[in-house]
This record gives sequence, C-alpha cells and structure tokens, in this order.
Amino acid sequence: MRPLAVIGNVNVDLIVGPVAPWPKAGTETVVDHDELRVGGQAGNTGLAWQALGVDFAIAANVGDDQFGRWLGEAFGVRAAKWAIRPEGTTLSVGMTHPDGERTFFTTRGHLPRFGLADVLSVLDGPVLSGGYALLCGSFLTEDLTRDYNAFFDWADSHGVAVALDTGWPIDGWTAANCAATRTWLSRCALALFNEVETVTLAGLPSPAEAAREIRSSMRQGATFVVKRGPRGAIAISPDGTLVEAAAPDVRVVDTIGAGDVFNAAFLAALAQERPLSACLRAATHVASRAISTLPRNYGGPVQFEGPMHERA
Repeated sequence: MRPLAVIGNVNVDLIVGPVAPWPKAGTETVVDHDELRVGGQAGNTGLAWQALGVDFAIAANVGDDQFGRWLGEAFGVRAAKWAIRPEGTTLSVGMTHPDGERTFFTTRGHLPRFGLADVLSVLDGPVLSGGYALLCGSFLTEDLTRDYNAFFDWADSHGVAVALDTGWPIDGWTAANCAATRTWLSRCALALFNEVETVTLAGLPSPAEAAREIRSSMRQGATFVVKRGPRGAIAISPDGTLVEAAAPDVRVVDTIGAGDVFNAAFLAALAQERPLSACLRAATHVASRAISTLPRNYGGPVQFEGPMHERA
C-alpha cells in the first residue's frame, strides 16, 4: 500500500441539532442531539483513516489549551510533533437542520498560524515517497497557504502526489480565490471537490464539463473527482474517461464531514492501487454509512473487501 498523509485543519467541532426553524434572538431552543468531537477537514480525514485501519501521517497544529491537548490525544503518537500555538484552539459550533444541511460558527483560533515549518517537522519525505498527501483547509491555514509553492516543491522533490480539497472560502469564490485555487491545482495530481465548488470554480453548469475544464489546467495525468452527495460521485480519469459511482440510499443523520470521509476512503482505496471505479464506490459507500449512523460508523476495514477487489 502506498503511504498516505493529510495536511491541514484540525479543530474542535461542537455539533447540536436539529434546529428548525432558526431561533429568534433572545430565545432558547432545546435540541435532541449534541456531540463534541474532533473536526476540521484534516481531523475528519484522519479519524476515518483510523477507523478504516489505514496507516497515515497527519500534519496539523493545535492551540495551547485543554482543547488542543484533547485533539492531540485523539491521534496519539501521530500528533507528537504537532506545533502548539499560544492562541486558543479553533472551535466550530455546527447546527444541524432537519433537511440534512448545517450552519457553522467558527472562531479563528490556532488555524491561521499553521505554517510550512509545522508541516515539515511532522512529515518524512522519503517515507512518503510514492504516496499521496491530501492538502485541505486552504482558506483557514493562512501561514501555510502563503507557502503552498514551497510545499509543492517539497512534495515534487520526494515524489509525493498531492491531492487538494480547499474547502469553501470564507468570503466565497471570489475572482481572487478562484485564481489562487486554479494555480494550486496546476501543481496537483488529484482534485477532490464537491459539485457546487466545481461548477462555481469553472463557471460551467455541468459537473462533468466543469471537471474536464479544470482538469485541463492541472498537471498531465491528473484525476478530478466531483463529490455529488446523494447522487454519488464522478471522476475524470488520467486518460480523460468519465467514471461514475452511485450512492446508496440511506437515511441521513449528520452530513458534517461527509466530504472528508469520502476523501479518506477514496485515497485509502487509491493507495491500495484499486481502479478508479472501485475507489469511487468505496468512497461513496463509506461516506454514506458515516452520515447515516449515530454514533458515526465507518464500516471498518471490511468495507474495502467487496467492490474494491473488482476490476474496472
């Protein structure tokens, strides 16, 4: 199996809900569910890999408080070299709604001060050679984002293929954010974007056409994956073929982190050198299980024994 790593945002998520309609100011609303858990794109990816029994490295930072210590404990020895910032740990309060959507309130906290030196103090280039590194949370990790070119140079020098999932920009897909993302993607071997991000970034209504257009400006042989929620996923393969996978029909409980779980399962399958169609099937099945179970369940390593052994 090829080595795996994730680089980006790990923070605390406090999930409460469901909430409907939106509460009026000055009132109190009682909800049926609450959960304090490790969150952030990198955090969600790492948790899924742990549950799937996949070995990996995770580069992140934390704040200097009890929440920061708690986040580190969740990843054990993998967090031993994480930088501890003097800021408080970033906290996201997520309100779920009956239709499966959610609303977030997030503090700045420690995430903007996550930098390239923090990444390189954790990751071992020769160990990761030939593997995949997922770069995520791009619009939250300001110090690292400024040094993305240096990170890409480091990855290239060690033969590490970079996958990118920026997440949604805080100020939306402005012209500047689109331009920056297209520049980053030009250095990437793999893109993992959701449907709205893809069509918005390309300015095209068709997810497949948008994926092809963006992929055309990526490095040769790149793969572009579009996560489509209940409609499954599609991908433009390295040879330009459109590959599709349907999602199981499930009762949605909590969609928070669904895209990150998809990323984790997809990359785990890819690292096992499964065909692209099998990677998409594994990712949609694991993500569907995760969003339909409470407490969240990923299916474990057995999840990969079925469709992943089929050839495309």
